[in-house]
Amino acid sequence: MSQAKLKICILGTAYPFKGGIAAFNERMARELISQGHEVEIITFTLQYPSYFYPGKSQFSDEEPPPDLEISQTLNSVNPLSWWKTGRKVASGQYDLIISKFWIPVIGMGLGSSIRMGKKKYKTTAISIIDNIIPHESRPGDGFFRKVFMNSIDGVLTMSQSVAEDTRQLFPETPVSFYPHPIYDIYGSRINKSDAIEHLKLPSGKKFILFFGYIRDYKGLDWLLQSFSMVKDEIEDIDILVAGEYYTDGSKYIDLIKKLDIESRVHMHTDFIPGEKVHQYFSACDLVAQTYKSATQSGISQIAIHFELPMLSTKVGGLAETVEEGTNGILVNPDLESISKGMVKYFQNPSTYYQEVGCKEIKKKYSWSSFIHELLDLYHKIKQ
Repeated sequence: MSQAKLKICILGTAYPFKGGIAAFNERMARELISQGHEVEIITFTLQYPSYFYPGKSQFSDEEPPPDLEISQTLNSVNPLSWWKTGRKVASGQYDLIISKFWIPVIGMGLGSSIRMGKKKYKTTAISIIDNIIPHESRPGDGFFRKVFMNSIDGVLTMSQSVAEDTRQLFPETPVSFYPHPIYDIYGSRINKSDAIEHLKLPSGKKFILFFGYIRDYKGLDWLLQSFSMVKDEIEDIDILVAGEYYTDGSKYIDLIKKLDIESRVHMHTDFIPGEKVHQYFSACDLVAQTYKSATQSGISQIAIHFELPMLSTKVGGLAETVEEGTNGILVNPDLESISKGMVKYFQNPSTYYQEVGCKEIKKKYSWSSFIHELLDLYHKIKQ
């Protein structure tokens, strides 16, 4: 059934901000535009106060995307900007407002802006929810979350666990589920030796890649400790860490020294710009997601795009993206299981990785299918 063309506002993170949520929103906008919809992105002037942001900079060093209409009005902590954004949302007369929700503190500004906009123009608001329960709790989470959820008409989650949590917390809100689509914006794999040369890594090695913002719940310490337990069994394997610290980095440096694995761990802890992402995934042989807790992970979708195997802990929605025997290995969230998983994989990788199967898995996570599910939810709400 063909869908009517819609006027859509994506309210949330986009350029000049960096990171996975900005990349997601911009890729979603392009997919909607390719399907004939009219799309505008309204993003932040201030996403987080500087004291709240643990990284080096919230802002991208790249050029602005020439193919997207992006305006900045929303300050997450300034109520006057919420009123201004609400007026802008109302004046746009959008059929649909789409907003990502990943941390409660941004819910106040987003929710207030959406609610103000809806008062002046009848529209439908759908949230794509990454986490309804935050990984790291803070005072006021429940209140901020409620303000946001009271402004929207429906929810699309990208993991079954988040869908279940959302239904329990907000049983009156329509909830749909569709897996996180692949991140296909980072180009193609290059020759491994070329990638290793670009990254100045030692030749003749295999690499386990830990990629993305380094936050405590993602279990980099578990990966390092597990690796140290079996380093002599997998002598030709090193760890490659690529991503900016979102926590105190010194504890990881101290742990590497304590475990005596400094020569086997390569730390690239600046923000990885989009044009270099393919180098890291081209250099690696296994993508590690040794999370202590999780919902879904965009890193899984980058690995699937590059058709690489994963070692993932069985937490949250991570297991939903790994078909053991085809694109990786699943392990329990403890040091012994992770270390045994490394050894099992590298002793017999063909048991856990099938190139043809990875290509088939990749087809399941298309952006066109994701948008179809999103707009199907919109039409159900409108009925």
